Amino acid sequence: MEPKKNPKANVGRNSSLYFAIGLCLMLFLTNYAINYKTYDKSDLDLGQLNLDDLDEEEIPLIEQIKTPPPPPPPPAAPEVIEVVEDEEEVEETVIESTESDQETEIVEVEEVEVEEVEEDIEVPFAVIENVPVFPGCEKKRTNNEKKACMSEKIQKLVTRKFNTDLAGDLGLSGRQRINVIFKIDKTGSVVGIRARAPHPGLEKEAKRVVGMLPKMKPGKQRGKAVTVPYSLPIVFQVQD
Repeated sequence: MEPKKNPKANVGRNSSLYFAIGLCLMLFLTNYAINYKTYDKSDLDLGQLNLDDLDEEEIPLIEQIKTPPPPPPPPAAPEVIEVVEDEEEVEETVIESTESDQETEIVEVEEVEVEEVEEDIEVPFAVIENVPVFPGCEKKRTNNEKKACMSEKIQKLVTRKFNTDLAGDLGLSGRQRINVIFKIDKTGSVVGIRARAPHPGLEKEAKRVVGMLPKMKPGKQRGKAVTVPYSLPIVFQVQD
């Protein structure tokens, strides 16, 4: 009986493959051996680094500009004091002592009487306790009777003395009214006459007539004579 060979155990079958692999490996090793170089360490010279050979970097110098100091202020002009010689002699005032000597006679001053000035009190005609009495009205008893008598007497005097033709001469026409105010002082005299009219000429005429009123018995308030203001309207018609 012949022994059978395992086909996988046949070495010659894959010999060409092994030959090719071996050939490639030999070529690689040969190429590596050719290109491989060795160097002698004694031939290597790295040299020394000389710092002096390096180029020094030039650093620009910045020059600091110094500002010149301000000029000193000019010296102050010396103050010139002018001495004025006093040519005129000044008379000195000598103040004597005011202390009195024991020998100085002291004059006794007599008592000075101070005269009291009475206040001028004005009381309106409508509220006066005792009205001024016009001459010719002394017999009237009550204030109202005396007031009525006084008004009647004044009205008659003004009607008789006032020049009504003056208004026509001044170029005025129609009804004219003049307001007159005066005072009967504490002596009974007529003072402080004031008038207001359409024309200065009428004012002057009214003052003239009222100034003709006689002196009266002064009005009294609480037993003392006082000044009494009085208002007098003068009304008339200018005849065309």
